Amino acid sequence: MLIAKVFCNFVFLLDTIYLEDKPYNKKHTYIHMANLKQLVECVPNFSEGRNPEIINSITDVIRKAKGVKLLDVDPGEATNRTVVTFVGDPDSVVEAAFQLVKRAGELIDMRNHHGAHPRMGATDVCPLIPVAGITLEECAALARKLAERISAELEIPTYCYEAAAFTPERRNLAVCRQGEYEAIAEKLVTEGKQPDFGAKPLNERIARTGCTAVGARNFLIATNFNLNTTSTRRANAIAFDVREKGRPVREGNPITGKPKKDENGKTIMQPGTLKGTKAIGWYIDEYKIAQVSMNITDINVTPLHVAFDEVCRCAQNRGIRVTGTEIVGLIPKSTLIDAGKYFLEKQNRSTGIPEEDIMQIAIKSMGLDDLKPFNPREKVIEFMCEDDDAKGKLVDLTVKGFAEETSRESPAPGGGTIAAYMGALGAALGTMVANLSSHKPGWDERCGEFSQWADKGQVVMTELLHLVDEDTQAFNRIMAAFGMPKNTDADKEARSAAIQDATLYATQVPLRTMKESFKVFELCRAMAEEGNPNSVSDAGVGALAARAAVLGAGMNVKINAGSLKDRTVADALIAEANDLIARANKEEAEITAIVETKL
Repeated sequence: MLIAKVFCNFVFLLDTIYLEDKPYNKKHTYIHMANLKQLVECVPNFSEGRNPEIINSITDVIRKAKGVKLLDVDPGEATNRTVVTFVGDPDSVVEAAFQLVKRAGELIDMRNHHGAHPRMGATDVCPLIPVAGITLEECAALARKLAERISAELEIPTYCYEAAAFTPERRNLAVCRQGEYEAIAEKLVTEGKQPDFGAKPLNERIARTGCTAVGARNFLIATNFNLNTTSTRRANAIAFDVREKGRPVREGNPITGKPKKDENGKTIMQPGTLKGTKAIGWYIDEYKIAQVSMNITDINVTPLHVAFDEVCRCAQNRGIRVTGTEIVGLIPKSTLIDAGKYFLEKQNRSTGIPEEDIMQIAIKSMGLDDLKPFNPREKVIEFMCEDDDAKGKLVDLTVKGFAEETSRESPAPGGGTIAAYMGALGAALGTMVANLSSHKPGWDERCGEFSQWADKGQVVMTELLHLVDEDTQAFNRIMAAFGMPKNTDADKEARSAAIQDATLYATQVPLRTMKESFKVFELCRAMAEEGNPNSVSDAGVGALAARAAVLGAGMNVKINAGSLKDRTVADALIAEANDLIARANKEEAEITAIVETKL
């Protein structure tokens, strides 16, 4: 990076990569950098489904909230209930949920509420659901804190359910909501039935708002498996084969016989084969086919691709084929990635390919486009949450467009961006050799070995591509620092500190580009030594690109460090850069020598 300060005109050129302020979370799986951010879904249900003014007033809280995105508002007249779906980072979701509960409590009077759906409060339930980068246990902890805050600040008694429950019994929402709103007065003062937070005798405030259940649960996938039959009976039979609950054990005839009872008079059930699932069979007149309709309530126990294969197996046992799968609502990206990798592994193919290709394998393998086109951009929750700022990235340009944009007189993109891109290309070449090797005739037994190398290459390539687009943002960050006011001594001091912070940051980022690009050498060396000999030159070019990336990013480290006032820090950064440069030169020379022996 070059920061040339001409004090008359404050002209400065820079070439850098901007890294997010949040700590970087490294994961050794192939996943886009954006997915490393924590993402939580919240699905509050509030007790109003008929008055559009009240519904809009409550949901406007989410529309105006920072850090979250409203995905769906689904009011029901018969149930007199509205289901809201929104997503965002954990802190923003929790704050938005709190504000929604507050607004619902202000507008809804439960003393006048009637509807078909069970309910006990103005905001009846408020579950937090992990989508990406966060565990169910972490969501449960957030839910408990939210429940405590709702009770303390809003004076609404709260129960914690499912993964957030304090007792096993209260994992079941029905236990928390037993007796519904009408039983609140008794439950508030009855030992064992009192809410987890805010237990006290019924007052006018609680009579108005009722109680709220706050919980955490896994992502629920609603899916229908399409069958080449019109028989609801056959579809139901398959559903009973697989659903966790299973079917009743009968005396005599397994279909018409009398259900067997245990010593307590309870029907004895033969469990199905898929844990964490609920399913029935039905006929859809629109499609003229029967379906197995399933809710997968725990995708960690039963992923979608496992359910698909098992429904296929049970259908085939009954002379029926599954022709495809229909997804109702949204799904996490991991559902498609896991499914695509599963089917690739069954084919003995490398999983180290771009995630778009992996998702396409999943779509075709499970027939997600059987009934209508399936567009991941409209069905994957992470894509639905993308900011408008994510559009117009450099990496989305054509090769020609990228070169032309670089050639313009604007200072970014420049050498730092190009260094990151060269590193990405080096990783891409090494990954290509790994994928070619995994599919080489006669090398089938080594597919797993090369697939692992390709997976590693995709991680490095994806991270370096992420760095490509951070350059302009870094430029804007330093521009903003130079544009700060300098009217007073305090202004000048703040401005100077901001410039130094931005410069230090811009020095550290290309150093990270160097470190990431250096990882390419391990991949290219392995491919030069062990990979498909017909592609050994590609491994060599990959090493050359990696060296150029390390040296190019190193130049940015050094020139930016020259503007740092803290010379101890600057000298340490330069020393680390020089060490990486020396090691890169050595790695590239050795890999080139290996390649030359095989040409």
